[in-house]
Amino acid sequence: MLIQDCRFKSAPLEEGIEYEYRVYAENIVGIGKCSKVSEVYVARDPCYPPGRPEAVIVTRHSVKLRWTAPEYDGGSLITGYVVEKRDLPEGKWMKASFANVIEHEFTVTGLTEDSKYDFRVIARNAAGAVSKPSETTGSITAKDEVDPPKCETDPMYNQTIVINAGETFTLEASVEGKPIPTAQWFKGEVEVENSARAEIKNTDFKALLIVKDAIRVDGGQYMLVLTNVAGTKTVPFSVKVLDRPEPEVRWSKVDGTLNERAQIEVTSSYTMLVIENVDRFDTGKYVLTLENLSGSKSAFINVRVLDSPSAPTNLEVKDVKRTSVSLSWEPPLIDGGAKISHYIVEKREQKRMAFTSVCLPASTDQVKVSEAPLPPGKIVLVDVTRHTVTLSWEKPDHDGGSKITNYFVEMQPKGDDKWTVCSEVKALEATIEGLTTGEEYSFRVIAVNDKGRSDAKPLAAPVLVKDITMEPIINLLFSTYSVKSGDDLKIDVPFKGRPQPEVSWKKDGQLLKQTTRVNVLTSKTSSKIVIKDATKEDVGKYEITLTNSVGTKTAEISVIILDKPGPPSNIKVDEVSADFICLSWDPPTYDGGCQINNYVVEKRDTTTTTWQIVSATVARTSIKVSRLTQGTEYQFRIAAENRYGKSHAIDSAPVVAQYPFEPPGPPTNLHVAHATKTGMLVEWGRPASDGGSPVVGYHVECKDQSSILWTKVNRGLLAETQFKMTGIEEGLLYQFRVYAENIAGIGPCTKASEPVAARDPCESPRNLRVTNITRTSVSLFWEKPEYDGGVKITGYIVERKELPNGRWLKCNFTNLQDTYFDVTGLTEDVQYDFHVIAKNSAELLSVPSENTGPVTVKDDVDPPTIILEDKFRQLVVIKAGDIIRIDAEITGRPLPVVSWSKDGKEIEAKARCEPVYDLRVKASHLREGCEYEYRVFAENAAGLSAPSIPCPLTKAEDPQFLPSPPARPKIIDSTKTTVTLSWNKPLFDGGAPVTGYRVEYRKTLDDEWVVGVQNTKNTEFTVVGLTPGAEYVFVVKSINKIGVSEPSPESDKQIAKEREEEPVFDISNEMRKTLIVRDGSSFTMTVPFRGKPIPSVTWTKPDVDLRVRMKDRNSILWQRVNKMVIRATHFKVTNINAGLIYEFKVAAENAAGISAFSKVSDAVLAIDACGK
Repeated sequence: MLIQDCRFKSAPLEEGIEYEYRVYAENIVGIGKCSKVSEVYVARDPCYPPGRPEAVIVTRHSVKLRWTAPEYDGGSLITGYVVEKRDLPEGKWMKASFANVIEHEFTVTGLTEDSKYDFRVIARNAAGAVSKPSETTGSITAKDEVDPPKCETDPMYNQTIVINAGETFTLEASVEGKPIPTAQWFKGEVEVENSARAEIKNTDFKALLIVKDAIRVDGGQYMLVLTNVAGTKTVPFSVKVLDRPEPEVRWSKVDGTLNERAQIEVTSSYTMLVIENVDRFDTGKYVLTLENLSGSKSAFINVRVLDSPSAPTNLEVKDVKRTSVSLSWEPPLIDGGAKISHYIVEKREQKRMAFTSVCLPASTDQVKVSEAPLPPGKIVLVDVTRHTVTLSWEKPDHDGGSKITNYFVEMQPKGDDKWTVCSEVKALEATIEGLTTGEEYSFRVIAVNDKGRSDAKPLAAPVLVKDITMEPIINLLFSTYSVKSGDDLKIDVPFKGRPQPEVSWKKDGQLLKQTTRVNVLTSKTSSKIVIKDATKEDVGKYEITLTNSVGTKTAEISVIILDKPGPPSNIKVDEVSADFICLSWDPPTYDGGCQINNYVVEKRDTTTTTWQIVSATVARTSIKVSRLTQGTEYQFRIAAENRYGKSHAIDSAPVVAQYPFEPPGPPTNLHVAHATKTGMLVEWGRPASDGGSPVVGYHVECKDQSSILWTKVNRGLLAETQFKMTGIEEGLLYQFRVYAENIAGIGPCTKASEPVAARDPCESPRNLRVTNITRTSVSLFWEKPEYDGGVKITGYIVERKELPNGRWLKCNFTNLQDTYFDVTGLTEDVQYDFHVIAKNSAELLSVPSENTGPVTVKDDVDPPTIILEDKFRQLVVIKAGDIIRIDAEITGRPLPVVSWSKDGKEIEAKARCEPVYDLRVKASHLREGCEYEYRVFAENAAGLSAPSIPCPLTKAEDPQFLPSPPARPKIIDSTKTTVTLSWNKPLFDGGAPVTGYRVEYRKTLDDEWVVGVQNTKNTEFTVVGLTPGAEYVFVVKSINKIGVSEPSPESDKQIAKEREEEPVFDISNEMRKTLIVRDGSSFTMTVPFRGKPIPSVTWTKPDVDLRVRMKDRNSILWQRVNKMVIRATHFKVTNINAGLIYEFKVAAENAAGISAFSKVSDAVLAIDACGK
């Protein structure tokens, strides 16, 4: 695949597989060598970075950080975090945590007091993927920050909070302070403790108290106390709980007072009396009295303390005999809470100390005592018909010691004194039949046992025998029944009605059919459904209907069978893309009687039979299945799951993972909207077809017209339908083409645009005006553009438009080089508008000039008129040498011819006054620096007009323009936060001196330029405040008094980092000369050098061998003097002949070879010195 960009998205990949990459470059000659192999990358989703860490606690040696978990964990559980720190301003990022950090907070220790630090956090998941670093905390100074506690509350807490009893109220406040203050809640002077009703939820930055089910005693003054080393802050809250008035509670004891051991506890809903370690004296009646404004209420409780009895009293000896003594005594005053069962009598002889028992408790055989029972309990009238009465009653309170054998029911008609037995039963209910309708009867019941009959218990009131009608009443025990699948279900519905109602059952609106599994059992007072081995088919709404002559009653009962749910339904494919498919479905119609916990989604490639679980914990009825392979056909199945199990799965239709759309078509209407010598603005329209997906951006390519290679010019995706290209070469013809891109990919390119030269366009003509109008023509005059685009103006195009709704039409069909033109062939009395377009030799057209405005075509003849100022109608006195300036305004149709005369004679054409026969004139022979002003007279056959208004004073000087931009700036140095640039002066200063330069820069990934310096006079500048590690480009603009030039070509990309520069010696030619010094003296050699980082310097002197030669001055043969290596720069020559004249020369030798010999020394005569 041929890739025209410097980046490529590799897809699809297989998750978990390791990949390596290498790249080849290709041109028209062929494919070059490949790049080095990239690092190994594992195909897995990275997790997102954590949230920006915040400094919670800052001390002089530590910082406590807190952050939030990543928004996406990369598909695997986040297993830990790495905290990094760096010293500011130029420190490197270093690990601050050397163990895995599991929590979302960490305290960095070992910091230096008053030093500034920056922190960031990196997340790591179970798959080994590491996130990008989080946003940094920003500068944090390690020092003890002490701020007293501060607190902010909602304005509602400024007033008393009023709530009703049983409601919940919340007290909340935002907390600040350094270090983080501790928060305590008080009610009055008592600290509020965390409990089920009073819940305290304090965090580092918030204090929260929640009181549930408020009662009256919860009202009052609450205080929030915030404390740290800097001080204490107290915040009051007032709460009022509205409730019924609580009664006054009093405990008392009849015939006594409560002792000191009695503890009384009173709350809003109960009271309690506690006496510990009771004794017999605590026995008695205790009275509880409640009293409020509405009254009082009392209740008593009998307390009996079981204890040993007190001693008997009044022991007397009544009869003394020789062998016996009769004793009598009275029972003890305190029986110990139980009946005295017997007494123990003891004796002792007078001389003895110990007592011995006289007798033991008497024992007898058991004797059963019985008597007639007590009368029966309460009698209730159960039912009355026209001939019967049904009664029921309660058992007697005491059966007389013998079992009740039966009951007699007696009746007495009204007006009769005789009671007759009407029924004898053993049960507690009897139905008396054969009664007369309309008669009134009294009834009573007698209990009978073996010893006899009890007293009769009468019915409270006589009974009138007649039919009683009553609408059916259904007493539902429950409105919903649930049972596990496979268990038996029983639904019992009590009812009553008179006459006896008929019972019918329905299920889901249909009559309930009885089967061997479903049975209905109905009695006079209830109806029961029994369903054996319940299944989900038994789920539904059951309806029982009771009907009698009085009315009909219906009740509905829901039956839920607890089972695994039914399968989901209606799987829909909501969205299909190349690597994901979005599914949705409807929940099961049967949920198994409980909430659906989750759904299990599986997938399979249709070429295999193996299902893979996508997710087993889907909570909603939709899912986005990602990481699919483009072009593969998939099938999905979905099952629902509740606490009783998983349902059967439902399969989807096969679906292919592919984009549902195509790449977009080519953009439309590509053209160069504006061109200059330094840049071009390319515009285009949106594609006619977006391929079914919105266009996300565009790519632009350009080439020189003479080249066959297209070059991509945009770095990132272009969102707009225009692009400004800079850095072009002046004079070259450029062509462009554009691609559109959507999610499916890049579409075909447009046709190449027309070639456009990189030149400045000329400006539009100036001062277009109408000089003459006839009924068929209009004469126009204009001035040349102020700027011709750098090349000669070759002609003009005149266009007209018929008002009000006409189109612009060309008027001249040949090249027009003059600055005036007669537009002919016009229609009389029609309004027209005109403008002019300039064209230069680069075939560039200017913007149309300003319009003339509406012009009506018709003959218009006016005689010339001259309007002079009043001062010229009188004598004008001026000094010799001054300028005579006479202003006159002239009018006339057609345009009059202007002539000037003095004393009746026409003024000759001179430099100061010159007749012209055109609407323009060139003033020459001016003095540079002098200011001039001009005015014009018009003259025709009718005479000379008044002069025009003088033009403004104009200084005679060369025209001035904006300067050209400097050459491409060079990067000469850089650090982590600075870059130093240098540049050459512009080739063209615009006719005015360059006063300075403006430096701008931007990051390569951004489009916005930042001004580094507004105006610097030097051609070198250091841009500061850059982001370490970021990549920048720079441009420079020239400035003169006219304004700011276009930007220079962009510099080479430069990363803000310490510049690495190879060491270089900077040695001048003068320094390369041999340094001659006197033996024994010192010398200094200074060698300039440069390099980044600063190189280390080492001085060495290579080992050099010296070869010494000598000869007799009269000889031509040189002889070698030294046989050994000479390390020094001096040598003693021996074995010479006295009286001869010698010459010497020396050569140096090293490992590379022998140098040339030195110059021959001066001649030396071999004789002894004087005195030797």
